[in-house]
Amino acid sequence: MKLEVIVNNGIEAIQAEALGADRLELVSAINEGGLTPSYGTIKQVLNSVSIPVQVMIRPHSYHFCYSNNDMEIICADIEQLLDLGGNRIVFGALTEDNKVDTTILEKVITIDSSLDITFHRAFDETASLTDAYRTLNNYKNVKRVLTSGGAANCDNGKEMLKKLVEMEADLNGPKIMP
Repeated sequence: MKLEVIVNNGIEAIQAEALGADRLELVSAINEGGLTPSYGTIKQVLNSVSIPVQVMIRPHSYHFCYSNNDMEIICADIEQLLDLGGNRIVFGALTEDNKVDTTILEKVITIDSSLDITFHRAFDETASLTDAYRTLNNYKNVKRVLTSGGAANCDNGKEMLKKLVEMEADLNGPKIMP
């Protein structure tokens, strides 16, 4: 089992690594569900730890449907992360009818083929978690899916989580991360 810890800055990252974290998710504005951290924070954390750091790429907390203006910000943030030597992102985008936005996902993937993506909790807002999982399974860059099984928490979503883990095994798909 891998232990992933959410951190907001370099001090928390160093502490998490020292306490045995296997991987970090770096965010800002955790009270808003996590937003893209600043360039300086990303640089500090990447230079402070030796474990993998996944950086939240989310320009706002209004929704998961992104405009062309939002996409300019998303692409610039990913390019800055790549310039700093990182390639792991936590990202998710939905269409207005709550399906995985494959157009945006494909645009993100074309920024750099080495991107390692965790599809975040936007997944829980999709119209069908099983359809969304099948869609994400088509993208080799999507390595993990962060989910509570479509419920407020993992305990309430445990039946769907079980089904998703079975799909993961059957399809050899992205890792389900409760």
